[in-house]
Amino acid sequence: METPRRNTEGTEDNGRTVFRNGWRPVPVRELSPTGSGTPSDPYQLFSLSPCSPTIGAEIQGVDLAQPLTEELHAELHRALLEWKVLFFRDQDMTARQHRDLTRAWGTPQVHPFLTKADVTEVVQLAHDAQSPGTENIWHSDVSFETTPPMGSILRAVEVPEVGGDTLWADMAAAYDGLTDDVKERLEGLRAVHDFTLAFGRNLSPDELARRQREHPPVAHPVVRTHPETGRKLIYVNRIFTDHIEGLSREESREILEFLQSQALHPEYQCRLRWRRGTVAFWDNRVTQHYACADYYPHKRVMERTTIVGDRPR
Repeated sequence: METPRRNTEGTEDNGRTVFRNGWRPVPVRELSPTGSGTPSDPYQLFSLSPCSPTIGAEIQGVDLAQPLTEELHAELHRALLEWKVLFFRDQDMTARQHRDLTRAWGTPQVHPFLTKADVTEVVQLAHDAQSPGTENIWHSDVSFETTPPMGSILRAVEVPEVGGDTLWADMAAAYDGLTDDVKERLEGLRAVHDFTLAFGRNLSPDELARRQREHPPVAHPVVRTHPETGRKLIYVNRIFTDHIEGLSREESREILEFLQSQALHPEYQCRLRWRRGTVAFWDNRVTQHYACADYYPHKRVMERTTIVGDRPR
């Protein structure tokens, strides 16, 4: 694909779609959690404080260590679909209670690579001076699976005094901000996701070959439709997405770089400063996240579950 002019996004004189926007701000428009601008019905069983116009909300008045009633589960799920990531403060939970909470939304996934906590379904992410953080890159969890997680629930066990925040990006709002001709160019494209880009680096050749047989590369739509809200969203990420099928490496790389850069715009983001006992629950289908590694050499211990999802379409 030819290098487009630096100050454009849309189509060039030859009709080819331009995929570079590093010099262009997000289009100014009304941002809302659903994309429609229509306020949602009020929540009756807890209070909700938005963290940004489109993504992230803090929930007050819910104890996640206790079994959820059917009515509370329904309201929390509605809030999750609307705000995409929910934050709960001062939650006193064990790993087993964490797993049981996850089961309220589906089957907990057993991660194929990461270190487990005291419970098999709970992953422990522990970093300090001897093991620096490595999650400081925008991604969605386990997109290399045929059925990537529907959601993830992360709990702060030990956090530094300063640093170690996590950011989330709304990839439906990012898709809405694309021009019509770019959306048209993306229609029908599929990208290959591969665990070896991240988890394969430190495996022996024999172990890598075995894991590749268990988890072969999988193709997902570049633009996914959310199975519950029906919104279209960008579904490629920097950690696991390798290339777009049917395109040259050059054009694939250019399109992926353009799409992956959409998560970088603060207009589509929210940011959480962790405290011990904070829980974040995000919709992994529509968000990407980034864990700041600015706390080195201090210690940060988090525990996470993921919920088995469906095949992206």
